[in-house]
Amino acid sequence: MNIRIHRIYDSDLPQGYHALVDRLWPRGISKDEASLDGHWKDLAPSNDLRKWFDHDPDKWADFRRKYLSELSHNKEEAKKYLEKVNQKNLILLYGAKDKKHCHAHILKEYLEELI
Repeated sequence: MNIRIHRIYDSDLPQGYHALVDRLWPRGISKDEASLDGHWKDLAPSNDLRKWFDHDPDKWADFRRKYLSELSHNKEEAKKYLEKVNQKNLILLYGAKDKKHCHAHILKEYLEELI
């Protein structure tokens, strides 16, 4: 399985299984428009962690460590989600403006270790 990340607001959505990995629904995107195969909000950062991070690049290293800790408690849930992917490509969709400091990068690495 090939895992890629893609901002839900960007065009040229790659082919594959499309999973939204944000806890909150992205503004301005209808459910029809999103055309999702799944909404994996259980694998998104907790509300407390998301609010603490607040997309501050200076907190990135600590955010990464804390988010990986949260994911380690959700390992079985992550495996269940991966079992649902019936295509060669898994596309993790996110809504953040900052493409570099986005939890989807961390989740991608985590899921690749589970495959």
